[in-house]
Formats: sequence, structure tokens, C-alpha cells
Amino acid sequence: MDCSLLRTLVSRYCAGEENWVDSRTIYVGHREPPPGTEAYIPQRFPDNRIVSSKYTFWNFVPKNLFEQFRRIANFYFLIIFLVQLIIDTPTSPVTSGLPLLFVITVTAIKQGYEDWLRHKADNAMNQCPVHFIQHGKLVRKQSRKLRTYYAVQDTKSFHNEQEIDALHATIECEQPQPDLYKFVGRINVYHDRNEPTARPLGSENLLLRGATLKNTEKIFGVAIYTGMETKMALNYQAKSQKRSAVEKSMNVFLIVYLCILISKALINTVLKYMWQSEPFRDEPWYNQKTEPERKRNVFLRAFTDFLAFMVLFNYIIPVSMYVTVEMQKFLGSYFLTWDEEMFDEDTGEGPLVNTSDLNEELGQIEYVFTDKTGTLTENNMEFVECCIEGHVYVPHVICNGQILHDCTGIDMIDSSPGASGKEREELFFRALCLCHTVQVKDDDSVDGLKKNHLSRRSCIYISSSPDEVALVEGIQRLGYTYLRLKDNFMEILNRENNIEKFELLEVLSFDSVRRRMSVIVKSSTGDIFLFCKGADSSIFPRVKEGKIDQIRSRVERNAVEGLRTLCVAYKKLTAEEYSNAQKLLQNAKLALQDREKKLAEVYEKIERDFILLGATAVEDRLQEKAADTIEALQKAGIKVWVLTGDKMETAAAACYACKLFRRNTQILELTTKKIEEQSLHDVLFDLSKTVLRHSGSLTRDTFSGLSTDMQDYGLIIDGAALSLIMKPRQDGSSGNYRELFLEICRNCSAVLCCRMAPLQKAQIVKLIKLSKEHPITLAIGDGANDVSMILEAHVGIGIIGKEGRQAARNSDYAIPKFKHLKKMLLVHGHFYYVRISELVQYFFYKNVCFIFPQFLYQFFCGFSQQTLYDTAYLTLYNISFTSLPILLYGLMEQHVSADTLKREPSLYRDIAKNALLRWRAFIYWTFLGVFDAVVFFFGAYFLFENTIVTSNGQMFGNWTFGTLVFTVLVFTVTLKLALDTHYWTWVNHFMIWGSLVFYIIFSLLWGGIIWPFLNYQRMYYVFMQMLSSGPAWLGIILLITVSLLPDVLKKVLCRQLWPTATERIQNASRHCREHISEFTPLACLKSPRYRSSDCSNSPARRSNSHSKKMMFTHWRGIDYSVLPSVFGYSNKHCRSSAGYRYSGSGLETSV
Repeated sequence: MDCSLLRTLVSRYCAGEENWVDSRTIYVGHREPPPGTEAYIPQRFPDNRIVSSKYTFWNFVPKNLFEQFRRIANFYFLIIFLVQLIIDTPTSPVTSGLPLLFVITVTAIKQGYEDWLRHKADNAMNQCPVHFIQHGKLVRKQSRKLRTYYAVQDTKSFHNEQEIDALHATIECEQPQPDLYKFVGRINVYHDRNEPTARPLGSENLLLRGATLKNTEKIFGVAIYTGMETKMALNYQAKSQKRSAVEKSMNVFLIVYLCILISKALINTVLKYMWQSEPFRDEPWYNQKTEPERKRNVFLRAFTDFLAFMVLFNYIIPVSMYVTVEMQKFLGSYFLTWDEEMFDEDTGEGPLVNTSDLNEELGQIEYVFTDKTGTLTENNMEFVECCIEGHVYVPHVICNGQILHDCTGIDMIDSSPGASGKEREELFFRALCLCHTVQVKDDDSVDGLKKNHLSRRSCIYISSSPDEVALVEGIQRLGYTYLRLKDNFMEILNRENNIEKFELLEVLSFDSVRRRMSVIVKSSTGDIFLFCKGADSSIFPRVKEGKIDQIRSRVERNAVEGLRTLCVAYKKLTAEEYSNAQKLLQNAKLALQDREKKLAEVYEKIERDFILLGATAVEDRLQEKAADTIEALQKAGIKVWVLTGDKMETAAAACYACKLFRRNTQILELTTKKIEEQSLHDVLFDLSKTVLRHSGSLTRDTFSGLSTDMQDYGLIIDGAALSLIMKPRQDGSSGNYRELFLEICRNCSAVLCCRMAPLQKAQIVKLIKLSKEHPITLAIGDGANDVSMILEAHVGIGIIGKEGRQAARNSDYAIPKFKHLKKMLLVHGHFYYVRISELVQYFFYKNVCFIFPQFLYQFFCGFSQQTLYDTAYLTLYNISFTSLPILLYGLMEQHVSADTLKREPSLYRDIAKNALLRWRAFIYWTFLGVFDAVVFFFGAYFLFENTIVTSNGQMFGNWTFGTLVFTVLVFTVTLKLALDTHYWTWVNHFMIWGSLVFYIIFSLLWGGIIWPFLNYQRMYYVFMQMLSSGPAWLGIILLITVSLLPDVLKKVLCRQLWPTATERIQNASRHCREHISEFTPLACLKSPRYRSSDCSNSPARRSNSHSKKMMFTHWRGIDYSVLPSVFGYSNKHCRSSAGYRYSGSGLETSV
């Protein structure tokens, strides 16, 4: 049965009118159109309130509880709690309910606080005062900020409230959608009873909510999207949830422990019924069964006992681990935002954390995909040269035999062009002055026209594209100055200081598919010109005449030097040609459906048969320390790919400059040109043979591309070749070339992908992400065209750059400069991963130590489900006694210093591939917990079996025995964490020793006071009695020592026999601290341990008559060498490769 009609009717009548109509109509000033012109369809729109919050006061509790119990661990403990309430279990419901309540409450408080901040921000936005026109007057109300900024032609003459109030018009536009850079609509302006005048509306007519006016005092506009239908609000929707490798490992470990729990419960249930198979064991004389108990079904009793054992052993599942991990991620993210070294003073920006769920993923990155422009480069364009008809023009020099304005150079660039060349030269300069979307900003106190007469550099150019500003400023230095756009006329100042006016007829906007833009202008003499500028690949095929070979040669030369090139062309239009073009453009612009497609078809018809004028070259310098960052990432074993839309030569030059490619790198090309010479199949197999012949199968350690003992390969691929690779084979087979392409990439140290569309960038990231190794990927970019790959990668990082904030807004993290990526990954990522890995393993370890003695105890109590620990201890073990020390460890631990991690990027490899959470490490921690639990239980059991342990001859009872085991347990797991701590602060000391003191004080109070709210107090005076026994003290100390000894021995042996790179660094640092405090002669500094690798200042010359001794000492963990200035040395410090610093300040000690 076809249900499409039913769905249509339901969506139409239930979902609201605006949800099924393709477009909406806004009546300006709520005025209906004149009778007979069009049907009046009233539509209801939401108010202008913004709601970015998740909860309200009324739905917070149910909605938050629902979301929290979707987590499997919380739901599991809820079931256990309900079982304890329903059946007779050995433990009180409080033991499961209180930890669960604590976890739920802490999480709810955190999420409620975050949502309160959202409510606060919403209220500030919704209550801001704005003005709107009512009955010809300005009325002040709240929250109306949507206004248009490129005035529509028929409304430009309205300058006051009365004129605006008299406007009679309707606006038809598309329904709300989140694309910030797309808007399709038209306005119908009614003049009396005549046919309305229709004008197109595009993204240039739309002002987004929250935008700020920069070059205009005030504007009038019409609100078309309000409240949650605004484009900004639609972009508030949460992105797809990303999960880290650590979280996935946690869930797997949780399932393993759940299976262990079920196995324990099954084993104990079976053994219980085997034990009770004899009558005197099943029903002893002191515990006779009632008649209903005897008649109960045996399977029902067995199932009840199984649930009771599940409740008894359920503490092996660490419920508090999730809330601890969440708090560790949330609080740990502040360390990144507080990092002063990652703050950029030029922009006043610091790092931003949009999600803290992926902190540890920063320590697992295997592939970095980076954009070039604005990410590796500054996106600060500087005009270098232009080539017109084969003649080269450079600012600040004598060009073509004549001195240019503001020239300081004396070099002759080229011979002077002829008369026809002079005309083309002027056309070229006019084309660059007219073919752009640059706006001019002047001081309000000085008239713009007069000011430009006084000084050519007085105006400030503003544009969404830095390239356009660089071109306009460069042409200004060559004698042609763009003044302004006024009343649809563009004004330029030529070399003779004469103002030329051109009427702007049409703008054929730039887009990433066409890679060009055009303008149609009319000169004062009535000539109509179409000027076009764009990439060489989009201009040359559309040129019919001009000095193509000379200009192409210059473009290729500039591209090899890493310059960004654009070609400029023009054609003259007759009045008839322009009229036809205008009709085609008008029809396409007024279309509400498929407007972009129709415009592209019209542009293709108009932009052809050009006359080539010349080309420009603009330099985009590399960002500071971009090369150093890439080199460090490669040393860390991370493969770096550059994905850019630039042409191959320009991108390759930038890759050499930033050390992605090195001089010994053999470049392999997989480009359209290669494929045209050979088939794709042959090219791929040739490349595969080349890389596999020399490198075989590379491991992660050789990914860095810095090895000198094997051939280093770099691959260059373009967008067209990638499209062919992504397509299935022509023979119809299910296989394709992707695996072969991946195999080639795997054996290359670096890959450059040029001429990439935004969607292709995301395809590349997805291709690598889903390959058989499933590597962790990171994408970094600064523009809107990078958003797709940022969202696709495991971790997305946005650069807070000059191309807007869309990349930063859609990313997981944002940083001011590319150089900050080095510290973010090698230091913060390393710390985050090590901390949370230890936290997760420690939680499972301490819960095994906690519950395995309970399991062993059942063999000595007839499987009667008797608890070993008191209810208070069961409840507070994970909440109070052992929770805060590991949380502080997870926030502050530094197993090596941050400087060492930056200086030794190879340490990043020690934690690669989730090394600290592999099965080997997990099994070790689990067996360590089992060993410690066996020591706790049987150590206490055999130590005090048949032994009088108190002064009055009393034996230890059940609760004293359990308290002894629990005391050893708490001290052992806490001291185990203390032994694993490398970075001690007063906070660590306070939390670790404070937790032990808290346990002792709590036990004294819990057993030393008769609490009126307890029905029974089985722990009364138990703890004091245990502490009054000398053998108990000896037993506690002995058992703690025996429990910790194997782990200590294992670490000592492994550190000495099979040390990791991290442990070697730790040993070197410790050795340095122990021995460098001696006075060391200058000659010792020549040894490799002390030799400086990056000292920027060479030693000054010294007189032979001066002493060759120096002063060297160690103070506050820093090594100082003091060279007296009288010897001719300057007291400056430098850093050595081994991590030692010599400084001119500090304590001086004579040698």
C-alpha cells in the first residue's frame, strides 16, 4: 500500500502550514497585497525568542533522569537497587542506592549548571532592546535584530521612518535552513495598481542575527526569520556525538566485568545448592525453615539466590567511574584554556574547548589533515607582482621605463610596451579596480572623495577575501586607486589623478565550483565591459586571444615559488548582448527553486570568448613555527596530509617550505595529467611497485619520514584523480582502487591533495578513518570550506582566523595559530591520555580488590550471602574513601615535564594505538587486583586463625575480621596510587593522606558513638578493638607491604631491563637532578649529555688571558651556568636536547 498520500496529509495538517510549503511570504508592515494581485495566505511564525537551553524548570528532573539512565551502568545499578527493594538480599538497598544517587546528583548538578549558563545567555540576547517601525514612528521593544544590508534597488531611496512605513511590498523566500551562506528570495514592490516590481534577494541582502554594523550608522530592514527559525539558531543543533577510543575501551572492559560478575553469581549459586544437598546443612537446628519456604519452587529459589549474589558482588562494576571520568574531562579542559603559551597576543584569542569528551583523543592522533591557506599560512596576502601581456610589473620599482607612485626601487623590470600594450595595461588595472566585492571604510569626519585626493593610502579596504584586498592595495601602489561604490557607480582614481566612474550593472559572484568571478560595468563613454578574474584552470579554457603562452609560463613560475596566482580577462559587450545577458540573469535570480543551478548555467553562457589581459601573484606567508610544528608531529609518528584547493605547484612549494616535503623526498604524482598519459590502473600499480620495492611494509615508527636509512616518499594527488579513484571500476566488479590507493598512501611519509573541493576533503578523511587499521584522525582548518572535514574526523580543530568563525564554531577545539597544535597534541593530549588511562585501570583494579575478598568469604560461610564488610563501608568505599585521590591524579599527574614532551616528540609514540588500555595492561591490572585481594583475605585469615589477639583473650569476630581486611584494602589501593604519582603538589598530599585520615576518623566515629537513627549497630567499638591489638597493627603493615611488593618489583625490573622511551627520560632527569648539582668544568659541556642543539646565541670571543673556568650550579630544579661578563661572555641561557637549561641568573658559586 502506498502511504505517501497519507504522510503528505498528516504533515500538511498536523505539522503546520510552513512545514510543507516550499517558500514563505512575508508582508512588509503586515500590509496585504492589493486586491487581485495575488492570493493572501496568512502564515504564523514563531516569536523572536532564542532557546539554546536543553531543559526548563518543569522538565529538568524527568528529562535529565531519562538521559542519565540511558547509560548502561546507571541503568544496571538502578535494576540492582530495585532488586534489593523487592527481594531479601544480604545488603541494604542503601549500599546501591546511595552511590547511584550520588552519581546521578553530581551529573545532574553539572548538566544543570551548564544549562543555567545557556538560559542566562538566552535571556541576555532575548531582552536586548531594539527598535522597529510602527505607524511611521520608531518604537523600542526587545529582540528584533534581523535587518538586510545590501539595499534592494527599489528601496534605496527610503531614508526615514515615514517612507519605510509607506512601503507596500511582499517578500517571498525559502523556508528556514541552516546554511549561513545561502539565501534565495525575491521582493515584490507594489506601486498603486500596477504590476509589482520583482527584485531578487540573495545572501548579500541577508543580515544574520547578532551581526554588527561597521560602516553604516543605521539601516532599515524586514525580519524574515525569527527566534528558533533564524539561521544562527538552526546551527545551534548538536553535531553527531563523537566517542573517544578510551570510552570505547571502558565499555568493553565493563562488559568483561559484567560477565565476571554473572560468572561469580552462577558459581556461588551452584555451589550453594551443592553445599545444601545434605539436610543438616540446608536446615540447621538453629535456623529452621518455615512451611512456605519448604514449598517454594526450587527454580524460583535458585533464581532469587542468583539475584542475591548479583547484588552482593555488584560493586565490581564501578558506578562512580563514569562520574569521575566526566568530572576529570570537564575540569581538565580548563587546563587547556588556561595555557598562557597558547594565547595569541596579536588576535587576543586563546584556545577554546567546545567539547571535553575528546580530551584524551588528542593523545591518540595518527593522521593530521590540514588546510593550507589560513592554517599553515597567515592568510595575510601581500601583492607581489602582476604580468600584463608578458610584461612584469612590481610595486615600488620603475616599471616599463616610468617611475611609479611611491616608488623607492631603481630596478628595471621590463621593456616598455607599445601603444596596444598600453591600452591593455590600463584595462588590466581597471579590471582589478572593478572586479571585486571590496568595501571602503573612511573616517567620518573627512569626505571620502576629498580624502583620497590627499592621500592614496588613506582608505581602509574591507572584504571577506584577503586576496581581493591585497589586489586592490597592490594596484593602488601601481597607480590606480579604487575609491568607493556610490549609487551603483564605482569610482577609481587613475594615474593622472582623474576620477573615472563606471556603472555597476551586474556582479557574477565567485563560487568554489567556477573558481572565478565577473562584473559587468558601463564606462562614462557608454562602452560595456565584462571583467573576469579567477584561477588559471577556469580562465585559460575560456580565452580566445591574448598572449596565453607568456602569461601561462609566468603563472607556472610564480606557482612553483609558492605564490597564489589569478588570471584576468575581459570582453566587450554590445548593447544587445548585454540585454540578452541581463534577461537570462534576471530570470535565474528570480527563481526560488534551483536558483544556483540556473545561475551556473547562465554564467557558463556569458563567461566565454575572453581576451586574456594578464595575471597576478600574491604571497601568503607561512605562519610562525608552522615548519617546526609539522616536523615535531612527524617525529611523533603522526602522518600529516595537506588538503587544499590551490593548484599543485603553489601547494607543493608551500609543502617544501613547511618541511612536509624534504629535499631527499621522492615526489610521486597521481594527477589528471599523469592519468591522461597512462590509465589510472597503470599509474596506481606503478606507484605501488615503487613504494613497496623500497619500503616494504612500513610500521608506525617509520611514518615520520625522517629516517635516513630508507627512501622517503611524498604523494601529490588532485581532486579529479581522487574522483576517479572513489568511483567503482568500469568492469562492474565490486572492488575498486581505494585499497591500492590506501596502500600507496600508507607507505608515503606525507601526502598533498590539491584542487580539492570541500566535500572531497571530507571523503579523504572518511576514507582513511574507515580503513582496516581504523586510525584516529584529526582535521584542522580555518574556513567554512573546512567544516565538512572537521566534522568527519575523530577530532576537529578550528583555527580562529580571518575567514570567519564557522570552522571554530563547528570544531571540537579551537586554537589561534597552527603552531599551538604542537603543544595541544604532544603535551596536553599526552597528559590527558595518560591520566585517564590510569584512572580507568585504577578504578577496575580497586573494585576487584574490594569485591574479590567478598567472593572468597562465601567459601567460609556456607554460601549464605553473608557480607564481609559493613554497610557503611560498602556505601562509602567508591564515594568517599578512594574517589578524590584518583580524581586529583587524573587532573594533575605529569609523568614527565611539559618541556620534555615538547622537546622529545618521539615520546608520543609510547602511548600510540591506545597502548595503556590494551588487553595486556587490562589483564595485568585485573590480576594485580586479584592477587592483592587474595593477600588481604588469606593473609588476615591465616594470621589470626586460632590466635588470641586481644589483651583479654578475645578472638576477632566476623566484623573485626572484615574491618581488618577493609583497612588493609583502603591503605593498599591509596598507597598504590601514591607510588604511581610522579608529580607531587600540596593538593596531592592533602587528598591522598587526607583520604586515609578521613577513613580512620570516620571509622572511629562510626564505631565509637551510638547513633540514634540506627536500629542496630553491629560496628560498635569494633574499630577501636582492632586498633588496640598489636598483632592487628603488625598484620596491617605486613599485608600492605606484601600487596605492594610485586608491583614495585615488576616496575623496578622492567624499568632496568626493558625501559620505555618515557622511562629512559625519567631516569635521565633523575640522574641529572642527582649529579648536576656538582661544580662542572666547562669542558664537560662538550659531552653529548650537555651539548646544546638549539642555542641561538654563539659564544662571544674571549681573551686568551682570561680564565677558562665557569660557575655551574643547580637551584630549584634548574641548572645554571654563570659566565662572568669580565671574561667576555654574556650571561644568557640556552636549552639543550637533553633538557638542561643554562641561565645567567641564579645562585653563583665560585669554582
